Amino acid sequence: MTRIYTLVNQKGGVGKTTTAINLSSYLGKAGQRVLLIDLDSQANATSCLGIDHATVSAGTYEILIGQIPAAEAVLHNTSLQLSIIPSSSALAGAQIELVEVAGRETLLRDAIKNLKGRYDYILIDCPPSLGLLTINGLTAASHGVIIPIQCEYLALEGLTQLMRTLRRTRVALNPGLTVRGLLLTMFDRRTNLSRDVVKEVQKHFPENVFQSIIPRNIRLAEAPSHGLPISAYAPNSPGAFAYQALATELMRGDNIGQSGIVADNKE
Repeated sequence: MTRIYTLVNQKGGVGKTTTAINLSSYLGKAGQRVLLIDLDSQANATSCLGIDHATVSAGTYEILIGQIPAAEAVLHNTSLQLSIIPSSSALAGAQIELVEVAGRETLLRDAIKNLKGRYDYILIDCPPSLGLLTINGLTAASHGVIIPIQCEYLALEGLTQLMRTLRRTRVALNPGLTVRGLLLTMFDRRTNLSRDVVKEVQKHFPENVFQSIIPRNIRLAEAPSHGLPISAYAPNSPGAFAYQALATELMRGDNIGQSGIVADNKE
């Protein structure tokens, strides 16, 4: 079975792309066949894996407009044990170009149908917005969404809006859409604020917060500039151990059939 998870949060700077990259890496190191799809025109996931997005001629934009099959856009990194469909700045125009296209909300889901069975996990990294590209990511998320939440004061701001978007997507486009889990990121154990945010999120979503918490860690911030996930850049750092634990937790939950909350049950 191919499990498809979309990483989403309309708030930027919460560790969404960092999570997409490093979770993919540790799933790959655990022997899973992993495909990461960069659905953000900023192409940060692409760049963070050492790919110059300016040179990308076959990526998410091309598969969304139907120019090439999704399989032809896949790049495989043997040393990192994962594959990626890269992004480029061309994707920035997709929301305008596709606005009149029939079935525009399901273009990604339709494009990657033939990839199912080739991978154990497909992770989709969405842009920090709730536009057409993110809707495509939500529609393609057959096994749910992972929501990174920064351990800061405004962490819960916007979460209600996101839950409403998930609910509407579930009703109109993806009846099986669930929240696989909320992931607390940039945790600083030295501050009361971080601890308070953890308690607040766990209070509101007691069954669906990942036990693994990602710490604020300088190595995690440095790794993208080297074009490497934390597993290759600093495997003995606290950030590396946290993402390895997250991958293990996700796989363990998947093996026992953990399903997540239904998107319209929480706001």
